[in-house]
Amino acid sequence: MGELLEFLRALLNDPFDFVDLPARQAITDAVNWVVANFRDFFRTYVSPPVRGVMNGVHGALSAIPPGMFLLGVFALGWWAASWRVGLFSLISLGLVGFMGVWDPLIITLSLVVTAVFFCVLFGLPLGILCSRSDRFNAILRPVLDIMQTTPPFVYLVPAVMLFSIGNVPGLIATIVFAMPPMIRLTNLGIRQVQSEFIEAAVAFGSTHRQILWKIQFPLALPTIMAGLNQTIMLSLSMVVIAAIIGAGGLGLEVYAGLERLNIGQAFVGGIGIVLLAMVLDRITQGLGEKAPGARHKSE
Repeated sequence: MGELLEFLRALLNDPFDFVDLPARQAITDAVNWVVANFRDFFRTYVSPPVRGVMNGVHGALSAIPPGMFLLGVFALGWWAASWRVGLFSLISLGLVGFMGVWDPLIITLSLVVTAVFFCVLFGLPLGILCSRSDRFNAILRPVLDIMQTTPPFVYLVPAVMLFSIGNVPGLIATIVFAMPPMIRLTNLGIRQVQSEFIEAAVAFGSTHRQILWKIQFPLALPTIMAGLNQTIMLSLSMVVIAAIIGAGGLGLEVYAGLERLNIGQAFVGGIGIVLLAMVLDRITQGLGEKAPGARHKSE
């Protein structure tokens, strides 16, 4: 009896002495196994499409003269939201150019556009599947929780091990980190469409595909656009962190300034990131407010 009490006392004082889970070694072994067996696959079949889209977007944006680019942003902001948003976008990005970081801005914007393209390409279908199947939604939910709550720096190590350093590992880490809001809010938006609309469509003989694309998707578009907005913001935050592994852009300005204790360089890069984030946020919010579902809710 005395030995049992002594054991219980020791267990209550420090239960972690009795079990030692080799989590670090297990995770290291698992990542090393993936790298050893799939690195060639990732570098052959995953890296070229991502790099190709990134180079295409960067080439297209770089080919536009800065003045024409600013006018285009002004027109886009005016069309998406209002002339005030257009003017704000023009002044904000113009200020970034006048601070001497226009080329890093274009690189950062190219990274964000590429990451968002792949997030939409994979996230939208997955969100639709989640809305159609409760079982698939239940299976995917913990995966999305892990993707969304894992600290961003954790993604960098396996990305570098699989793809080496450069833009591609930074983009892969960004896509994984920024995709969950696209999936979640697509699922939520479709599920929140009122049943009366679906019942009316069924009564008129609509197929499941027609109901999805002509009823549910347009009405869910404001929520989906909110997911796109969050995906853009997360992509922007992640490409800044990805500068550590060679992604470049404004994040590299911040990282280089931090490394050299050059506060001016770090602040200029940070201001550029903030202004770009505000411009993208205002434009995507304006697009969301123009969606058919938003007009229906306002009525």
